[in-house]
Amino acid sequence: MNYTTVLNQVISIVNRAGNRLIAEWQRPDGPRGFYDKADVDTEIECELRPALLDLLACDFWGEETGSKLTGNQHCWVVDPNDGTADFLKGLKGSAISVGLLSKGRPVLGVVYAPVRAAGGPDCIAWAEGMKTIYRNGAQLASSLANASLTPKSRVMVSSAASRKPAINAELCAPASPAPTTSIAYRLAAVAAGDAVAGVSLVTTAAHDVLAGHAILRGAGGVLLDQNGHEITYGSRSDLEVTSRRCFGGALDACRELANRDWDRVFQKNV
Repeated sequence: MNYTTVLNQVISIVNRAGNRLIAEWQRPDGPRGFYDKADVDTEIECELRPALLDLLACDFWGEETGSKLTGNQHCWVVDPNDGTADFLKGLKGSAISVGLLSKGRPVLGVVYAPVRAAGGPDCIAWAEGMKTIYRNGAQLASSLANASLTPKSRVMVSSAASRKPAINAELCAPASPAPTTSIAYRLAAVAAGDAVAGVSLVTTAAHDVLAGHAILRGAGGVLLDQNGHEITYGSRSDLEVTSRRCFGGALDACRELANRDWDRVFQKNV
């Protein structure tokens, strides 16, 4: 299969769906929803699901509309609005995340953040067979293959890290922490060269990380779990829980970060 051809069509589908997220953000009364469930999440996935299945009829794993797993070689993995809780709090940076698995291997990913705190809409994508990743249509030559933690590098962490800057700075050292909404966007932005690694300290499922994982592959990066092992997607249970914590980016940086005591972030006296 020519995944590059499929990717170009997926980018168009995702960009159209992004208009719903923009419109929801611009509502005079604010986005509809509560805590980590927004009405627009289901609306976007209901738009994406048939469009993606028309493009490639296969299995489907979605955050909002459920899963259909038949054993097909391919499986779409969709998060219509990764970072919903922050989105409903009024924080910009949530992202539409669409990935494709082939026999449990991430072969395509599109992560689109249409509303960001700095800069315009940002669409980052990759498909197996490409030598570089795309960012807003441009090819990027940057690679994570030989990158490491340095005083000039950044580690993307959750937006909650801004409430505990000192301990996050210590755990990311010698790099600097960069609080960012959406783990999907963190991973994609790392692949695009914005940081050396991205971190999530909460349990993730496939829809949270699959697209970002694919894009990391295109940049020579990895996605590791809390034990420093590469995340895999071989079974339903793997899709339901990919990790309790994850570290995506340059291999050496992710291994080092995975070995640090991130439990300290959750201590009340820190």
